[in-house]
Amino acid sequence: MTADAVGATFAALADPTRRHVIDLLADREAVTASELARDLPITRQAVAKHLATLADAGLVTSQRSGRETRYRLTPAPLTDARRWIDNVGAEWESRLARLARHAKRGS
Repeated sequence: MTADAVGATFAALADPTRRHVIDLLADREAVTASELARDLPITRQAVAKHLATLADAGLVTSQRSGRETRYRLTPAPLTDARRWIDNVGAEWESRLARLARHAKRGS
């Protein structure tokens, strides 16, 4: 995953409403914006804007069926973002371990 893609994922997840939408999508196979709006304190149009942001980040896909558009969670960007966090965490752990060894030698 590129740094831009990770950034897009984090930017999309920065909003609490979008995180709530992700939670709702994780519990369902596919859902319309109207169905999501029933579970959120915002309008259907606002839900659609949040879904567009999530889609731009690759976190959701949509499929048109007749007059309905159904949205599904795409977990790959979340997995990639988690992998990035794990890599950064591992690097910091390594640095802190080296610092601890260095401090122990200096005592």
